[in-house]
Amino acid sequence: MTPIMTPAQSAKAQATLALLWERIRRQGDMPGFTKAINAILASMRGEDERDFSMSDTVLTDPVLTQKVLRLANSAMYAAFGQRVNTISKAVMVLGTETIGHLALGLKLIEELSRSTPDTEAAHIEMEKAVLAGMVAQQLAVDARARDPEEAVVCSILHSLGRMMLTFYMPERWSRMREVAGEGREHAAAEEVLGLSLEEVGRATASHWGLPRNLVAGMRRVEPSERGEGFGHEDWLAALGTMSTQAADALWADDEAGAAQVALLAEQFAPMLGLAPDGILGAIDKAKVEAAADLTIAPLAKPQERNARLLAADRKRVAGNKILMAGVAEMREASAAATAGQMIAMALETMHQGLSFTRSFAFLRNRREGRYSARLGLGEEVKPMLAQLVFDDTYEPNVFHAALASDRVIFIENARDAKFATKLPGWWKGTLSAARCFVVIPLCAHGQPAGFIYGDWDDTYPQVILSQTEFALLNDLRALVVRTVEKRHQLEAIATRV
Repeated sequence: MTPIMTPAQSAKAQATLALLWERIRRQGDMPGFTKAINAILASMRGEDERDFSMSDTVLTDPVLTQKVLRLANSAMYAAFGQRVNTISKAVMVLGTETIGHLALGLKLIEELSRSTPDTEAAHIEMEKAVLAGMVAQQLAVDARARDPEEAVVCSILHSLGRMMLTFYMPERWSRMREVAGEGREHAAAEEVLGLSLEEVGRATASHWGLPRNLVAGMRRVEPSERGEGFGHEDWLAALGTMSTQAADALWADDEAGAAQVALLAEQFAPMLGLAPDGILGAIDKAKVEAAADLTIAPLAKPQERNARLLAADRKRVAGNKILMAGVAEMREASAAATAGQMIAMALETMHQGLSFTRSFAFLRNRREGRYSARLGLGEEVKPMLAQLVFDDTYEPNVFHAALASDRVIFIENARDAKFATKLPGWWKGTLSAARCFVVIPLCAHGQPAGFIYGDWDDTYPQVILSQTEFALLNDLRALVVRTVEKRHQLEAIATRV
């Protein structure tokens, strides 16, 4: 791909861009990157079989495949417990445009992070860009933008010039810092580079062949610019400008930064069509998300976070040992144990191994046509048992869905407003303190016999079950089901006799 330059550019600017393209070719796998971008753009533009083309493009990248599936499941909250397991369905659920913009943003961050030298400046600029994307996503959702992922990509791209300099030309970045001071590198860009950081970013985006709407959305705007003819691309540019400046202000997590964010919200509210309080609320949500996803930003409190993660890892290793020991113990006991004893052993093993706040074993009474909690572990669970009862007639909620599908279901955020309709009244009246929970169905001969339920409250850090833990839960339930089926067979024989 040939460098993109205009006659108006100075010799210094042309030399800067020529050096940048050369270093990109040497340090980063840009041929592979541009090939991926071209494939994504072709899928977005195609008039025929667009969904198939986008699915095929995403599937060629295993990492991107997993990230898209995670987004689809997060967005849908596993409707009635049914996870989105294929890219084809993800494209159908989220749309080709959304997947395309998501893929572009992920590819950009992935490529830059893979090519980065081991410098703190480069990591900081990348994380600020990611934080800007998080802010933009929350704001775009609140503004009901037609494609929130487009807004995310535009906001990430607003920092592209800074990222390119810190990743590929760190000596120029250091020089700019020497001339203008830390945090004011942009003021020395013209002197050192011959062009502004915004121009470096836009030239790079054009060099890569990114869509015109994304390049246009990279323009920095002032809050007072809104006038007649203010269109979608102008709105994207305003959102990207505000999100990037907010990310920079949020970075230090101090009072001065908070005051700057409040000022930005007041200034940009008319351009974005949002109330200042709404903007601040969206930014607060982005801060919570960033605290979990970023690694070196002060607002992420990395030392505390690393300590929590280390403690969680140790607890997970210990918990998995408990689950494995429980599987072995139940396997040995299965020949002589009753179904009730096996259920009690499974409940205790899961409660300890996964550190549940509360856990219950529900059994189905076919004659009465209902499920009821028979055993419970955790604080103050006994008074709840009498209230944990519901009819076995199918209703469109997560519990009946788990029993109908005979699959372990994990709900990562039970408090999400979009998920409220999937939760039955008996759960909301007794167990709504739970932040996340898991349902382990027990189906014998294809018919639901009961299930084991476990939840976690706010005292636990973010819970994500691993494949190992899912496998051990399935081993435990298989041992219980085998015992229940054996009891049913013996009862059938006794009845015939």
